[in-house]
Amino acid sequence: MSIALKQVFNKDKTFRPKRKFEPGTQRFELHKRAQASLNSGVDLKAAVQLPSGEDQNDWVAVHVVDFFNRINLIYGTICEFCTERTCPVMSGGPKYEYRWQDDMKYKKPTALPAPQYMNLLMDWIEVQINNEDIFPTSVGVPFPKNFLQICKKILCRLFRVFVHVYIHHFDRIILMGAEAHINTCYKHFYYFVTELNLIDRKELEPLLSGGSAGFTVGLVHSLKTLKFSSRLAVPRGFHQIQTGFVVHHH
Repeated sequence: MSIALKQVFNKDKTFRPKRKFEPGTQRFELHKRAQASLNSGVDLKAAVQLPSGEDQNDWVAVHVVDFFNRINLIYGTICEFCTERTCPVMSGGPKYEYRWQDDMKYKKPTALPAPQYMNLLMDWIEVQINNEDIFPTSVGVPFPKNFLQICKKILCRLFRVFVHVYIHHFDRIILMGAEAHINTCYKHFYYFVTELNLIDRKELEPLLSGGSAGFTVGLVHSLKTLKFSSRLAVPRGFHQIQTGFVVHHH
């Protein structure tokens, strides 16, 4: 990483404290293996494949925590520019709106400013990954039966951070010179969730181009076009409301 990027992606800008794996645990070893593959320049499609003989839940757990840390860092780099004034609604362009819902304060889907939505999202994910009943750290403690379902929801919500950052703040990312780093993170995320079928296809559509892989060699240029033209296809399977927005709940 260049000196300039190190200044952009520094620990002071991290939106939330990083979750780390305990040395000596199986997940710590899997994390090291995954990082070694990425650092060696191996093809990202190959890097996300479940290693032979390894447990899928462990592999997913490692990546969910890693993506949380990295996406948290990405949002941290632009969060000072994502305000209630600049982003009064959590959205991805003029046709995609995300409404927050949880089991506590927001029992019904609620439209919120993007920074408030992001805070709730990151708080919620932190609770999940620090819950020993969901992400057990002790050797021999099994994952819950609904573990993959919980991870799918976490990854789905993390993807919305990419959508918002790319469509509403990518000009800031370009000014920072950080687009290559973020594009690589997105590609890694995309390959992982599609390899293991962890996000519904319709959720990915805000960043897809003509049904393709969602990124091409010209990703940055196409996203610049998205940023300034705001031409977004209406995704199938979303709920249409009278305002013309496409709203997705939870």
